[in-house]
Amino acid sequence: MNDRQIRFFDTTLRDGEQAPGYSMTLEEKTRMAVQLEALGVDVLEAGFAIASPGDFASVRQIARTVKTTTVASLARALPKDIDAAADAVREAVHPRIHTFLATSDLHLKVKLRMTRAAALERVRKMVAYARNRCAEVEFSAEDASRTDLDFLCRVVETAIAAGASVVNIPDTVGYSASEEFHDFIRAIMTRVPNLDRAILSVHCHDDLGLAVANTLAAIRAGARQVECTIGGIGERAGNAALEEVVMGLRTRRDYYKELSFNIRTTEIARTAQLLSRITGVKIAPNKAIVGANAFAHESGIHQHGVMADAKTYEIMTPESVGVKQTELVLGKHSGQHAFESRLRTLGYELAPEQAADLFSDFKALADRKKTILDRDLVALVESKMTARIRPEREWKLDTFVVNSGNHMSATAQVTLVRNGKTRQEAALGSGPIYAAFRAVEKIIRHKFALEDYRIEAVTERRDALGEVFVKISDKRGVYRGRGVSTDIIKGSILALLNAVNRMLEVGS
Repeated sequence: MNDRQIRFFDTTLRDGEQAPGYSMTLEEKTRMAVQLEALGVDVLEAGFAIASPGDFASVRQIARTVKTTTVASLARALPKDIDAAADAVREAVHPRIHTFLATSDLHLKVKLRMTRAAALERVRKMVAYARNRCAEVEFSAEDASRTDLDFLCRVVETAIAAGASVVNIPDTVGYSASEEFHDFIRAIMTRVPNLDRAILSVHCHDDLGLAVANTLAAIRAGARQVECTIGGIGERAGNAALEEVVMGLRTRRDYYKELSFNIRTTEIARTAQLLSRITGVKIAPNKAIVGANAFAHESGIHQHGVMADAKTYEIMTPESVGVKQTELVLGKHSGQHAFESRLRTLGYELAPEQAADLFSDFKALADRKKTILDRDLVALVESKMTARIRPEREWKLDTFVVNSGNHMSATAQVTLVRNGKTRQEAALGSGPIYAAFRAVEKIIRHKFALEDYRIEAVTERRDALGEVFVKISDKRGVYRGRGVSTDIIKGSILALLNAVNRMLEVGS
């Protein structure tokens, strides 16, 4: 194995998705997996197969879809978990089972009620069991950073002897300080006699804001696989952000001794933006590498320096992470060829019927908005990138009329179409959007709760395209929707229908 190469294990679709607000549908997870492969991640943890039928289906679908990336499924150190993981990743070009057991005395006593000896025996048996089900096995010692070092070294040695080719040392609760974690990893590297037969990995959480720093410290100590997520999303405060780790290695090659990696850094911005669009969770403007302000300069001193030489205040170029400096402007006179070409540049490969449908929406938008920028196109496409709904089940907006004022109750009359038939209802509300939502609820005859509602201007100026995000719930689950329009009320109804159609499809 190449001791100079850092392998990136991405767990956006497993640990990342567990964070509140980041759940994804099977189709959304598959789209994200395809982009993660384009980014160049070495391992893609697609989910926790035993957790639910939906998780199993998404792991299996991703295993069938990606072409070169290793696909892993998490599994507790239990035969039923390992069997589910093995079945889910079986069709992957490179399958991996990722099994784990807590090893700290706190977890052994309180959570597992297990002795150290019993834990060692469980590791030996379950890693061997997993190795019989899959050619590649990774073992994680949960809460490793709070585990007695002597015992942890025995656990690592046992896992490798049983067949693990990767052993992961998680800082599960983000407890470690960077120098301490460096020394901890270094001690394992020097004290485990059979470590030359496996790759040492780390998985750091950000509870104290040190996940990236600890990950980079572990690399300096000899770790050669790092477990990350896009944007650092994940349980509690999240994980190490992949983009920060890789750009740390790239920007400071001198300090990290020219270590290599397979990440295509020019895909970083596109990957982060796709995650944001899928989940509806906005990237913080001050987020390192991918935030809107990462390459912005307002201070006069900074602006002067950057104009003279960008290196005065930029330690990496925007282009190195895929941030484009110019945008192609389209308008009402643009043809379908230019439209489709621009979509391909933005990373969208659409079927002819999808492209034709979107072009029609684009022309309608261009009649209302003088110039269409890349951000407008992305919002337009994403509003249409929904889970596949059976045509006879899909509600579409026909017309709406609202009346509102500061001395009257808002009223809305909404007409929807489904399977060629129209239905119309009117409703009162505290505002025009609430009234329109109540009218939709009366039409579909299915009660739901509005969990979240958010409006963002996609671009600037008075004719800005508005993007609306809604989250609704019923007894079966939570459903997200988005809609775009220069008319906020129309965009709100479209977003609601986007979520409603998903909700009704699940219930059918």
